[in-house]
Amino acid sequence: MAPSGPGIRLLPNAITVLAMSAGLSSVHFALSGMWGAAIGAIAAAALFDGLDGRLARLLDATSKMGAELDSLADAISFGVAPALVIYVWQFEGSRQGWVIALVFAVCMVLRLARFNTLLEVEQPPYAKEFFVGVPAPAGGLLLLLPLIVDEQIGRPGWWSSGPVVAVWTVAVALLLVSRIPTLSVKTIKVPPRYVAPLLVLVGLLAAAVITFPLVALIAAMLVYLGHLPYSVRRYRWLAKHPEAWSVPAADRRAIKRAHGVAARRLGLRQPLGGRVAGAARRAVRRPRRVDPTQVAAETNGAGRAGKRRGWRHMGLRRQDRP
Repeated sequence: MAPSGPGIRLLPNAITVLAMSAGLSSVHFALSGMWGAAIGAIAAAALFDGLDGRLARLLDATSKMGAELDSLADAISFGVAPALVIYVWQFEGSRQGWVIALVFAVCMVLRLARFNTLLEVEQPPYAKEFFVGVPAPAGGLLLLLPLIVDEQIGRPGWWSSGPVVAVWTVAVALLLVSRIPTLSVKTIKVPPRYVAPLLVLVGLLAAAVITFPLVALIAAMLVYLGHLPYSVRRYRWLAKHPEAWSVPAADRRAIKRAHGVAARRLGLRQPLGGRVAGAARRAVRRPRRVDPTQVAAETNGAGRAGKRRGWRHMGLRRQDRP
């Protein structure tokens, strides 16, 4: 591929600057009480953030400056801006609220710093399919979920109370710096036969976003939170099956089915979680102590059925009375 010209190299960085401008504009809208516009500005910043990196790789216009600019824009658009929006909406004038907003912004910066560090560390092949923790755009939109619900319903409720918003802000901040693996959309490959139905689905989603933007955002955030257990399970399965690291998704499903069939054929069952079944408990019960004299008596025919045996034949010792 021919080297990219200066004009082409400028395009991805220009989109990054647009993302940063959109994030900062959300603070202006929040100060003016335009909450719907503030939410839309953060969503637009997330859209621009998803485009700049892909466009840079497509045009072969990646650069060190672009990577640093992208991290700085993410810190502002999804760390500082959403924290200020939530502070103005719910905690304005509160010292405790300002501390909570600072916690979220600091966790976002730490998450981005860790992401840049992991780029220089050699990872397993399957690790490229996951993020470590919740990515920055998703974290910024998740923080605004109480505000989005409040704007959609049109009246305050428990979801917009101060304690609930404070707990939610800290929880999202912890998700940012956690080690929970989350799926990376950029590594998902679609089979050719699913391209047409997927494009139809994208068109329906675009219509839903245009017609019911807040409802679409709420649904997207709930789906994202619901995918976390699946992502953790998939990450752990890939870590235990190196043979599936470099195969397509269809082959991975075949490997899972093969493992399941092999386990059923071998009669393997899932562990009982520390509980021992009744039959197994009886099998491992300590054997009863047998007295040699009793065995000898039974061998010689002395232990005939129906004959009452004394305490000596039973291996018992007589206690002396005081």
